[in-house]
Amino acid sequence: MTILNKKHAFIRELRLLTPEHYQNVFKQAHRAGSPHFTIIARKNSLSHPRLGLAVPKKQIKTAVARNHFKRLTRESFRNKQHELPNKDFVVIAKKSAQTLSNDEMFQLLDKLWHRLSRPSRG
Repeated sequence: MTILNKKHAFIRELRLLTPEHYQNVFKQAHRAGSPHFTIIARKNSLSHPRLGLAVPKKQIKTAVARNHFKRLTRESFRNKQHELPNKDFVVIAKKSAQTLSNDEMFQLLDKLWHRLSRPSRG
């Protein structure tokens, strides 16, 4: 049975957990960005994609706003996990991310997931 289950759950195996996991993504990674956030991706040797989040206090000041950004990003990834290639993704928030509505954020994330899913993008 594969890690990607029918319920689209965001289980532990779909997360980047250690500093080494994050460092590996930053080496030879491909980027897709917007004025609100950047997604960095690198192919992994697993049979599923994984997600990591970087939401600095310097960029998004309040814990409520940081948690909101993380919840929406995880939800978008959870819904798209079956369409994504076997890559590790790190989403880095920028200051203007907190000004987006939920719908705008989902649309922008969908566009960036698609851009990084193309075969020509490592």
